[in-house]
Amino acid sequence: MTVLKKILLTGGGSTGHVAVNLALIPKLRNLNWEIGYIGSKNGIEHELINGIKDVKYFAISTGKLRRYISIENLKDPVKVIKGIRQSYKIIREYKPDVIFSKGGFVSVPVVLAAWMNKVPIIIHESDVTPGLANKISMPFASKICLTFKDTERLVPKEKGIFVGPIIRNDIKNGSKERAMEMCGFHDRRAVLLVMGGSLGSNFINQVVRDSVPRLMSKFQIIHICGKDNVESSFNVDGYKQFEYVDSELKHLLALADIVVSRAGSNSIFEFLYLNKPMLLVPLSGKASRGDQILNANSFQQLGYSRVMTEEKCNMGTFIEEVNFLYTNREPIIDKMKQAPKKDTLEDIINIINDFTRSR
Repeated sequence: MTVLKKILLTGGGSTGHVAVNLALIPKLRNLNWEIGYIGSKNGIEHELINGIKDVKYFAISTGKLRRYISIENLKDPVKVIKGIRQSYKIIREYKPDVIFSKGGFVSVPVVLAAWMNKVPIIIHESDVTPGLANKISMPFASKICLTFKDTERLVPKEKGIFVGPIIRNDIKNGSKERAMEMCGFHDRRAVLLVMGGSLGSNFINQVVRDSVPRLMSKFQIIHICGKDNVESSFNVDGYKQFEYVDSELKHLLALADIVVSRAGSNSIFEFLYLNKPMLLVPLSGKASRGDQILNANSFQQLGYSRVMTEEKCNMGTFIEEVNFLYTNREPIIDKMKQAPKKDTLEDIINIINDFTRSR
């Protein structure tokens, strides 16, 4: 097989900062690209990417872009400088035609090193408002791919390009039967799927477990809790817990009638693509920059979801919202079916190709 071009992907810190790259890899591989990935040594990107066939993983030192006071903030500049040096060397030796960055704190040293090496940089932004890592990286980028149309006003006009959401091909081929086996479900009650993000949510986990006894008359419940958050003593027939689900998530989504989730952009667009009515409980402004709140409100305005803030979420209101969502799911599904759905992955590939050709 003749390798035509080389690309280095980067992004990490959460599944959302890796999912787009995971979707791109099969497409790039089919086009005979040589693919490398720069990530952290111990982040979730290492877990998800390292070991993928035909993808060479490079680990670098990274800091963390915190919005709170911590002694670790004093150490991070040293880690970032080390990461820039490591990335610079990797890029010089690998000689990529282009860098594709999904964001997250690991991407900043890579983008800076790519700019120093005069390699074109394409950034992808999933949320309505750009994340801190992407804000730092934007001045060095050649092009910024946007998921939300509204984000165009927040990025340099000559760099921003609206492409829409990227949906992994794998997520489209789930099997309800496989999910029934995974969960040990046997009856035909409706299925409620709860996801708290790749790291889980203690807040959502507690509200769900408090609500299980009252929800069980109507629902079987799949609860993705996050690493080390499975409550082994909480063993109820029709309630199945998972720490984390990767390739088999498509099966659980195929089985779900409705979904409760945080409001990360990649996840909610996949729910939209699959026509799964959703109750979104976004991260509060105290724990984030408020991006999930904007994502959730955007979907609610379009009629794709219900939204409940953490401040208003307790066992009683949660049960009420879940029941309301299920009862009124059909109008929501109708609106979801009318949403534009295109192959954004192909658009991204074309943008990548344009920059490699111009180079």
